[in-house]
Amino acid sequence: MSNQTCQCTQDAVREILSEFPAGRRETLIPLLQAVQERFGFLPEEALGAIGKHLEVSTAKVYGVATFYNQFRLQPTGKHTIKVCRGTACHVRGSKLLLDTLSGELGVQPGETTPHGEFTLETVACLGACSIAPVVTVDGDFHGAVQARGVGKLIKEYQEKNEK
Repeated sequence: MSNQTCQCTQDAVREILSEFPAGRRETLIPLLQAVQERFGFLPEEALGAIGKHLEVSTAKVYGVATFYNQFRLQPTGKHTIKVCRGTACHVRGSKLLLDTLSGELGVQPGETTPHGEFTLETVACLGACSIAPVVTVDGDFHGAVQARGVGKLIKEYQEKNEK
């Protein structure tokens, strides 16, 4: 990270911290949410600054950030693909779907492609069991997705980037 980028991050984190009272540990989760909303993830330097501001250890901040799956410690891609792993989706082939997506993108669940285009995630349930297996891309639902249709789905979102 360049010094200029790092300074911009530090300035933005200080600005966010100024909106929360110092030493108030009960504001940890809202503070983490505010930082993630600003950056799209929790930069490492922000975790230390949050700890100092709230008078808790960086390890405690990191522990909370890694306990809740809403928080990310790495930037996400331009597109986030979520594969439902609930019972209905599992029975209807979501494991093969996940494996195929993982192979096509060259990443495992929880990772982002090297070029930053896609992040692959799994979720316990998307609540759309009637159209299983279900995949969302940037919140758009795709039902009854088959492994053979994965390439077309990926290409559709790659083309959106080109426009």
